[in-house]
Parts: sequence; C-alpha cells; structure tokens
Amino acid sequence: MTAAHQEILSLDVSALSRLIRERKLSPIEVTDAYLARIELTEPKLNAYLTVTADLARQMAREAEAEIVADRWRGPFHGIPVALKDLCCTRAVRTTAGSRILADYIPDHDATVWTRLREAGAILLGKLNLHEFAAGASSNNPHWGPVRNPYDLERIPGGSSGGSAAAIATRSAAATIGTDTGGSIRIPAALAGCVGLKPTYGRVSRYGVIPLAFSVDHVGPMTRTVRDAALMLKVIAGHDRNDSTSNAAPVPDFTRGLNEGLRGLRIGVIYELSRDLEPAVEASFKAALDLMGEGLGATVEEVSIPYLAMSAAMTARTMVVRAEALEYHERWLREHPGDYGDDVRRLLEQGMAVTASNYVRAQRTRVLMLTQSESALEDFNVLACPTCSITAPKIGEERIQLPNGQLINVLAALSSFTAPFNATGQPAIAVPTGLSPRGLPISIQIVGRAFDEATVLRVAHAYEEARGPLPPPSI
Repeated sequence: MTAAHQEILSLDVSALSRLIRERKLSPIEVTDAYLARIELTEPKLNAYLTVTADLARQMAREAEAEIVADRWRGPFHGIPVALKDLCCTRAVRTTAGSRILADYIPDHDATVWTRLREAGAILLGKLNLHEFAAGASSNNPHWGPVRNPYDLERIPGGSSGGSAAAIATRSAAATIGTDTGGSIRIPAALAGCVGLKPTYGRVSRYGVIPLAFSVDHVGPMTRTVRDAALMLKVIAGHDRNDSTSNAAPVPDFTRGLNEGLRGLRIGVIYELSRDLEPAVEASFKAALDLMGEGLGATVEEVSIPYLAMSAAMTARTMVVRAEALEYHERWLREHPGDYGDDVRRLLEQGMAVTASNYVRAQRTRVLMLTQSESALEDFNVLACPTCSITAPKIGEERIQLPNGQLINVLAALSSFTAPFNATGQPAIAVPTGLSPRGLPISIQIVGRAFDEATVLRVAHAYEEARGPLPPPSI
C-alpha cells in the first residue's frame, strides 16, 4: 500500500465525495486504493466472495469522465461500495453464501444496487455472509468463515459479517447489509462500524434473496453515521417491484444531524439492558452518561416488558422459521445435503410451525409494536446495548452470562436486536469503544417508524462526542 492509498483509505464517504467533486481526487485513484486494500487483507479476512476488479475500474473511468464533464450525480458518485452477496447483480455471481446458488448469475439487479449504480457508485464486489443470512456468526461452511478484523480468531457477527468486516478493515467505503434478527446491527457491533436497519418498507427488498419476507430489512453499513444518512437517502423510497415498499417521503437524512441532543428524551429499555458482559455494561453506562450529562439529553429508564418476554421471543422465531421454509422448501426436499448443518436445522424446524401458531406469532408482533410505540410517546428514541457480549471465538456456540446462565451465542447476540425486526422500527448500532481485550462494543438507538432522521441525529451527536474508534491492527 502506498502512502497515497493510505491517505485515501483514511477518509469516509463524506470526505471522499467532497474531494472527488472538487476534482482533487479521481475515482480511479480511490478505486485503485480500495482494490489494493482488498488484495492485502483478503487472505486473512475472507470478507469477499467475488471481487469485481475489472468492472470497478471500468466504472471508475466512467465516473471520472462524467465528473470532468460536470455531470455530478451526488455524494456517491465515484465511491467504491460492496454488496452483501444476497443482492442480485446482473451478470455478476450471487451466491447467498450457499452451495445451492454457487453458480447463480442473475439477469437483473436488486433495486438497492440499481439506485446506488444510478447515483454513480462503483462496485468492488460481493461480500461473504452466514449462509442464506440464516445465522449470526458468518462462519460459512462452504466459503470459509469471515474473520473479525479486531481479532482474527473471533467472529465478526452475522449474517452481514463480510459487510461489517470490509468497513472495519477499510476494504470498502460503504456496504449494504440485510437484517432479519439483527444481521446489520450485530456485525456492526462486533466489528466496530455503524449499521442502520431502516423502518420496514423504507428500502426495497426487490432482488434481495429473502430469509423471512415479513421481517427482512436492507440497509447501510458504514464508517460513520453521516455516511449512513447519505447512503439511506440514495437507497430509500417506494419501489413498485416490492409490494411491501412504503411510499413515505424520503427526506434529506443529513439535514438535522448537527442539531445536538439538548431537549431530547432517551428511554433506556430496562428489559434489554440486563445480564451484560461487564465490559459491555461499563461502556453502555459511559455512553448514556455522555449523552445525558455531556450532551444535555434527558436519559431515563423505561419498561417495555413484551420485548423480552419468552412468548414474544418464540413468536419471532416461529415467523422466521416458517417464512424461511416457504422459500427453501423445494431445495430442502431436493438438496438437503447442500445446506450447512445449522441452516438445515432451522429450515427443518419450520416444518413444525402450524398455520395457527404462525398467525398467533404475527399477532404477538402487533403487541410488541404497541408497547414500543407507547414508550415512545414519552421519549424521542429508545436505547439499549446492541449485543450483551463482545465477539465470541469462531465455532463457540455457548457462553456464560454474568448471572451464571449458560445460553447459546445466537441468543446472546440477537436478544436485543431481534425485537425491532418484529416491530419494524428503525434502529442503528454505533460503536461506544473497545473492551479491555480490544473488542468493539456498541449502543443501539431505536426510533418511531419512518423517523430515521431522529435516530441518526442522536447517533451522530453521540459519535461526534465519543471521538474516533481505534482501528483494527490487520
């Protein structure tokens, strides 16, 4: 890596965009820097399944020609991005991290990529993930595990593990993830980046291979909150190809970022801030103190019991299992041996979900949303840790909580994120620092439906006051 490359990689999307627009940086230079970084880090990281180097260089040349000709498309013009390999890309392999789709070449683009491409973004490649997005480790049995840039023996979280690892290690300027039970926010938390799950329906899911259609979300994974706001503006909006896509107006999500926290009320969810790893508990408390005493917000505890009740957790699980089985039923019948063991078990468990139980589970989701919305009548946003633990080691399946309870890693990682897939509310994960072992820790900010602007405002104010997160050593 040259010194010039290192300087380019130190810049977030907002800074890169400004320099590219002013013609102080070329999209070709920027793309070359990221491709060099991918070549350097991939033997250790395994974040990419496909690197589209030739296509990226071609797109960079086209972007430069347009910018020189004063045909500026916006803040993502000339910015190198990468997509979770659930997002279909015309003429570029899309595997979903599976053996079943190992040779699948789509004839269409996912809407999220169409919008980024039309905004002038450059495609670096497709990112590794937990097989079919059905897990939280990104320990992929077919393509190899994604490794955490902060500790290569640990998971980066999942299912969007490659998306988070690429941001943390500076091998993409911005990435796309998907989130069914925390699959954007968990890897953002464990790998030390920003992950935004927008409101359900805010971003089209067309062309994105589904896990569970009624709880799947697509969203940005970026270095900063401002970058997430910029990216959301590009990818959000109604899409007639997605029947669940909402027609709500898409604002400029960066407009209110600098308004601060004074006068805002933050509700700390009691049920989702218990039994934490000590380092997570200390970092979470410090973040709340900074937002309250340091930035002027009112920070108070609020109880939302239904978000953590066992019945609600069971309901979420039933919905995911049943909807995943519906999509995979034929493949599971014809090619059961082509699935990894954990994904096959999840799909087989879907066979036990009856129609009546599925309907009851969907009704339970309404009760969860009702309680969460009621809490937000008294607060602008809600807060809790993103995950109760820091990154476990690759292959570690069970972990002991401070109260002595032995739980599986998936539960420890997703208990605080999955409720907001059930409710569909916007939620963002923002790093709060590193543990004594040097592992990232994160806070989750949750808002009202289609009020990403307030969620981003709170997250940005905290991020600015927190200061830069130490980068990984990889």
